[in-house]
Amino acid sequence: MFTGNEMLDESAVLITDDRGLVQTILPLEKAGGDIETFQGILSPGFVNCHCHLELSHMKNAIPEKTGLVDFLLSVIKRRNLPAEIIQQSIIDAEKEMLENGIVAVGDICNTADTLAQKKQGNLYYHNFIEALGFVEATASQRFDSSYKIFKEFAQQYSLPIESNSIVPHAPYSVSKKLFELIANFPGNHVLTIHNQESEAENKFFQSGGGDILKLYKEMGIDISSFQPTQKRSLENYLHYFYQNQSLILVHNVAINEEDFGAVSNWQLAIGNSDSKPANGKLKLKTENLYFCLCPNANEYISGKLADINLLINHHCKIVMGTDSVASNHQLSILEELKTVQKNFPHIETKTLLQWATLNGAGALQLNDVVGSFETGKKPGVILIENLNDGSLSNASRAKRII
Repeated sequence: MFTGNEMLDESAVLITDDRGLVQTILPLEKAGGDIETFQGILSPGFVNCHCHLELSHMKNAIPEKTGLVDFLLSVIKRRNLPAEIIQQSIIDAEKEMLENGIVAVGDICNTADTLAQKKQGNLYYHNFIEALGFVEATASQRFDSSYKIFKEFAQQYSLPIESNSIVPHAPYSVSKKLFELIANFPGNHVLTIHNQESEAENKFFQSGGGDILKLYKEMGIDISSFQPTQKRSLENYLHYFYQNQSLILVHNVAINEEDFGAVSNWQLAIGNSDSKPANGKLKLKTENLYFCLCPNANEYISGKLADINLLINHHCKIVMGTDSVASNHQLSILEELKTVQKNFPHIETKTLLQWATLNGAGALQLNDVVGSFETGKKPGVILIENLNDGSLSNASRAKRII
């Protein structure tokens, strides 16, 4: 049994009620009768910290390994399909996540297309309403558009905690003014951003060149007023966020040692940023930073993975995501873990499972509800079968028990 915190041996027994609410964990000799036994690892349900459920109608529609910019252009071109096709694809994708043992999702929303299905209550969702607009003059208009979608979710979908945020898309698609509007939006305690998904993102800020220019040219957007900062991407935007905000950096394919130097320097300069608001709020602490890995999507889009050893060496809080079926062959956190293990075989199974459960729950601020087998939580119970000497194998599968 993996509890979310530790791996227990076969003598541990999980006690829940009929609804899956955890009561306690007992030794076998104290658990009484009516004990059901399974072969494999019992684990709390998985937390998917990064998904685009509304893109589910693009499954198998975009070629692999085209690179980020061509992938993004393909997504833009394929967004508009009949509503009934989009809705059925959303239903099918959610069902797939349920079957694969996922219990909570951080979902990116550019529309309210997923709202009807989320109201069914099958999964916990934190809805990240995405804002984007790199032209400074359009910041207020862009934010207002995202706020309209936010209001739809806020009025119709809410857990016992705040479950909706307005978030930036990516450093290269959000202006300074729009970053400020997002960071200062009341109640924005959980945020996420696509971070350094390709080296082109760093090049764009350092020199003003690279494939990001192709993206704006193809979209017909004039960014001639942009001036490169000579800084790598991460350093350009961290200072916009605050101490009480959980920030999930997604993908991190092109993050390197220099970026952690920038994070350290930024932490030392807390409170001294030019963008510090008049209310004097402290800036975000690095312990509130989470690094989300979507390895199968990264392989699909670019054939490259994040330097996970680097993240581990810097004691980063790592969480897992699937991205969408536009960039993935399935919505399965276990398949993401198997890809990590294949490429980084020294990482223990316990560590991988913690990234996929307790860490993810913390990132989405759902750790009072899911993520671990603790009294009063309802984290779901899944069985991971077909292990190889306690480790994941190619044949491993996640099966929902509760």
